[in-house]
Amino acid sequence: MTSLAHIMQSLGQGSSLPLYQQLQRALREAIDKRILGPDEALPAERQLAADLAVSRITVRKAIDGLVSEGLLVRRPGSGNFINTRIEKNFAKLTSFSEDMRARGRTPRSVWLKRSAGTVTPEEALRLRLSPGAPVYRFHRIRYADEIPMCLEYATIVAACLPSLEAVEVSMYDALERAGNRPVRALQRLSALLLNAEQATLLQAREGDAGLSVERLGFVRDGRAVEFCRSYFRGDMYDFVAELSTT
Repeated sequence: MTSLAHIMQSLGQGSSLPLYQQLQRALREAIDKRILGPDEALPAERQLAADLAVSRITVRKAIDGLVSEGLLVRRPGSGNFINTRIEKNFAKLTSFSEDMRARGRTPRSVWLKRSAGTVTPEEALRLRLSPGAPVYRFHRIRYADEIPMCLEYATIVAACLPSLEAVEVSMYDALERAGNRPVRALQRLSALLLNAEQATLLQAREGDAGLSVERLGFVRDGRAVEFCRSYFRGDMYDFVAELSTT
C-alpha cells in the first residue's frame, strides 16, 4: 500500500472537491497506473479510513461510486476487489473505445480486414439500401490493456465516411467527425459457444461461453448507417441494463 498511500497523501490539500470524490479520483489513478492490479483486493474500509485519516462514511461513499461505475466489485465476506470484468450498459449507445477509456483502460485494435464493397442481400435489408450500394467493412479484434475482448464485424454505409482510412481507433469518432454518429440503435444480445476460429483470435478455448451482440445504428434523421456483429468473451464482459416501469 506504500505507492497507493503516496497517491492519496494529498487528500484535502488545496482541492475544493469533497473528500470522497478525491478518494475516488486517487483510486482511479491507482488502477490506471496499475498500482492496483486486476482482481486485487482493496484494504478493508476500516483500514483505509485509518490510513487516510478520513471517516469510514467517506471511504464507503467513495467505494460505492466506484462499484456503481464497475471499476470495483464487492464480494460478500471477502471485501472489495478491482473488477476484471467489463460491465457494459446495454441501454447506452457508446463505443468500445469510450467504454474502455471511461474505466481507465487502454483500447486498441488489430485489423483483420478493411475493405470497400457493395451490400450483401442481408446488409441491404438491414441498412435499407438498394442492391449494389457501396459500403465499407471493418473487421477487427478489440483489445483492452492488451487483453482481447471481442471480435467486431462492422458494415458502414460508404456515404457516411470520407474514406476507408478515416477509421483509426474508434469508428464512432470517425462517424462523429463526418457528422454521422449514430444517436440510437437496435441491439440484440444472445449467448453462444466460441468456435475454433473465434477462440483462437480471442485467446480463449473452443467451446468457451461467449456473447453475440448485433447492432443496427441510426443517425438523427432515421437513416441506418451501421450494421455490426460483435462476439465477446463471456469471461470478461457483462451487459447490464436499468429497467423501470415508466
